[in-house]
Amino acid sequence: MVTPSADRTRYDRATAHLDAPLAIVDLEAFDANAEDLVRRAAGKPIRVASKSVRVRALLERVLRMDGFQGIMSFTLAESIWLARAGFDDILLAYPSADRAGYAELAADPKLAGAISVLLDDPAQLDLIDAARGAGTEEIRVCLELDTALHLLGGRIRIGARRSPLRTPEALAEFARLVQQRRGFRVVGLMAYEGHIAGVGDSIAGRPFRSRAVQLMQRTARAELAQRRAAVVRAVREVADLEFVNGGGTGSVESTVAEDAVTEVAAGSGLYVPRLFDNYRSFHGRPAALFAQPVVRRPGLGVVTVLGGGYPASGAAGADRSPVPYLPQGLRYDSQEGAGEVQTPLLGSVADDLLIGDKVWFRHAKAGELFERFAEVRLIEGDQVVETVPTYRGEGRTFL
Repeated sequence: MVTPSADRTRYDRATAHLDAPLAIVDLEAFDANAEDLVRRAAGKPIRVASKSVRVRALLERVLRMDGFQGIMSFTLAESIWLARAGFDDILLAYPSADRAGYAELAADPKLAGAISVLLDDPAQLDLIDAARGAGTEEIRVCLELDTALHLLGGRIRIGARRSPLRTPEALAEFARLVQQRRGFRVVGLMAYEGHIAGVGDSIAGRPFRSRAVQLMQRTARAELAQRRAAVVRAVREVADLEFVNGGGTGSVESTVAEDAVTEVAAGSGLYVPRLFDNYRSFHGRPAALFAQPVVRRPGLGVVTVLGGGYPASGAAGADRSPVPYLPQGLRYDSQEGAGEVQTPLLGSVADDLLIGDKVWFRHAKAGELFERFAEVRLIEGDQVVETVPTYRGEGRTFL
């Protein structure tokens, strides 16, 4: 079994010739996590969520593995860029108002054949038609189902606020509207159960909250499975669906168990950021890390590293900060936290660190880390085997 201390030794040795700050991906851990996702998917293909990767070389790597098929992108500009780079099965998982992008999509047969766009409102159809100009290519459309759990007659809502389309009747009606609109064709259905896939159900030190989350998710899974199956049946009466996408890293097993689902989405499970420590269903290996250099030793039990304040998106809280990971035993100063330009770290192990030593951190979320770095070092064993650009390093900052 690989130990954190052994990993620290490997990472320090591999990057001894490099100055921090820097970011790495441990390819052994990355590949092991990919294999575990495939095992959990039980034969159904996994569509890779690009927002959770944001490194083109690693998207290419995982899509060469058996069990992975297609990309779930996050902006239209990103989708077009990836399609022009050779990716040919891209689902844009969020609505767009990128008029220039829609004009480009509608004018290019290659792009129109590779990209499916997400819609859930007739106004989005109007925007695309107004933007397409002289472009006549048919737009491939994926509809989104609202997966939120409603309790007490809808007075309590649990789940992300995404699509307004919730019932089989509403989805079928919108599918019919799209099909009747010249220049559009419904090819897919997406239903992301973020309150199941993205919420940990085993939170250290919080047994009552963990049990409440488990109960909520058990109820939500049962309700959604029944409703999703009914929605798929209703939409299939109107359109020939090529795919029904669901799930995320935290819900792979339960999502693929539904007959109505043809593929599952995942991305964070390749890197295993800190927010994915709180799940009972799987335990992966941290694969994406960043290092900050020790630049001060203010006193006993304290070191200061350069920068490190890389918060994750979502509701603000301590769980959105990165965590000092290696060497083990370091913690933030509660009065300062992770700072913009410097971060004090406390703990007896600090006394073993020298100026210039690296402290390795885990980000709270997956791909967001690589908005902070232009390149990432790929590590095998105790060597850097390749340095590849992130999206940012290729001059692409889509969000």
